[in-house]
Amino acid sequence: MTFQQFLNQNTVDGIFKEVIISDRFKDENGELFKFKIKAMTQSVFEDIKRKASFGKNDSFNEDVLNSFIVIENTVEPSFKDAESLKELGCSSPRQYLNMVLLSGEISSLADEIISLSGFDRSVEDLAGDVKN
Repeated sequence: MTFQQFLNQNTVDGIFKEVIISDRFKDENGELFKFKIKAMTQSVFEDIKRKASFGKNDSFNEDVLNSFIVIENTVEPSFKDAESLKELGCSSPRQYLNMVLLSGEISSLADEIISLSGFDRSVEDLAGDVKN
């Protein structure tokens, strides 16, 4: 197999991973729930960077970046699930996310997604890239 053939057979759209981010998430038998995440594509990352930037100087909000990284790249559970948003009276996936996960859990999940996406650095380092 050539390198080109390898790339053609291993696109980034098919990279998934199950992760445990907290012992707070247990089923009725005490088994830990796993989050199913996917690798972030370049186009999704560019869209998230736009959402996290604001103002004339392209100021940046790290919490917004983390939130959208999690919302857009978590397969299960879905933070966009319309029934769940309605059930909890949330008007947006971001409001729902902040209602069901602690701040540190959001950060941990974002870090897992960033790592799966091939970044060898933290959210803080990515934040610096977004600012520049």
